[in-house]
Amino acid sequence: MSREPQLHPRERSIERSRELFERARRVIPDAAQTNSKRPERFVVGVSPTHAARAEGSHFWDVDGNEYIDYLMACGPVILGYDHPAVMDAVTEQVSDGSMYSLPHPLAVDVAETITEIVPCAEMVRFGKNGNDVTALSAKLARAYTGRDTIATAGYHGWPDVFLSASDAARGIPSGVSEYTERFGYNDLESARRIFEDSDDVAAIITTPASARTPNDGFLEGLRELADEHGALLVFDEVFTGFRFALGGAQERFGVTPDVACFAKAMANGYPISAVAGRRDVMKTIGEPGFTFSMTYAGEVVSLAATKACLDVLQSNEEEIYDRIYAVGDAIREGFNDLAAAHGIDDRASASGIAPRVVTRFTDEAGTPDPDARSLFLQEAHKRGVFVPGSHIPSAAHSDADVEYTLAVYDEVLAILAAAIERDVVADRVDGQG
Repeated sequence: MSREPQLHPRERSIERSRELFERARRVIPDAAQTNSKRPERFVVGVSPTHAARAEGSHFWDVDGNEYIDYLMACGPVILGYDHPAVMDAVTEQVSDGSMYSLPHPLAVDVAETITEIVPCAEMVRFGKNGNDVTALSAKLARAYTGRDTIATAGYHGWPDVFLSASDAARGIPSGVSEYTERFGYNDLESARRIFEDSDDVAAIITTPASARTPNDGFLEGLRELADEHGALLVFDEVFTGFRFALGGAQERFGVTPDVACFAKAMANGYPISAVAGRRDVMKTIGEPGFTFSMTYAGEVVSLAATKACLDVLQSNEEEIYDRIYAVGDAIREGFNDLAAAHGIDDRASASGIAPRVVTRFTDEAGTPDPDARSLFLQEAHKRGVFVPGSHIPSAAHSDADVEYTLAVYDEVLAILAAAIERDVVADRVDGQG
């Protein structure tokens, strides 16, 4: 396998992608099963729309074009595609079956491993999606505390409890929002005001980090606030879990929640999620009147993948996390250096913690510039670097990947700078962004 895409931009074809997009839009709402993978998230008519296969840090689209992948399946693939240890475990388990009429021992093995790795974990319950466990965390907090209100910051999927108080509340009864209060990430005072106005807060549920770093004292302040008022502190580690550190963002930042939600990186791409937390809180799940159950929570192939993935992370912890942070830091710093060299660092920038580096494109007023973003994505995709805006490094991304990526960004930012200078950015976008 080549370690960098070989196609020159002018030699690239995406005819098969275009055909599949037209077929998909007739039978699939949004033409994709995941919002983050919708063609409109990229540049319609230019970006690939369907992948055929993947290995390591690269994937190939249905037209045979090769890309260095910085989306990594929206974050689950932490070790790299087709990792041997995970694939061996999956293959072995498939030969024995994927579902049974009783729990499989792997459920115990994986739960024990998580309690060894994650600071807050004394008991564990599995689901299949991040939405399963974020919704469960809110329900669990309400049942445990006997209170109804959830104080929340950040994105936690599409459960009613979180979207009811947002701009994406269509289809959710208006009354649901009465029990959801939003506060600002890194704004401890806004969280404190919720408690000043209500004695009904069951939990503070937040992403501990994402593209932004928590300010000094923010997570610690939430911990103190929850303790002071008898509420639970819940970390949504669906993305950060096992990625920001082996024990997640709670290990990385030294603040232990009462409950945490995990998914994505725990199985290197296989569908599984987990809620982990204090024993007294988690035991609520088994009490009369509380229900959390799903047929596929005991699916064993994903448990085998999880065990293999966590074993690899544990056995190679220093090497893997050093690699992830080195790649992310190099991309962020390299992008910003190149933007400055081309004189557009006021219009294009990269920020965030290394495991998730986000690029931002703005106009002269500092507001988001979708045309500049589309032009950047278009030219990067033409040159074999697949980036949606975020960069999510894996253990498989190599120095050669980074070197090639920054060489591409040098070319692409030069194109963007010239288009900005001539005020023709929108004209240079070949497709629809």
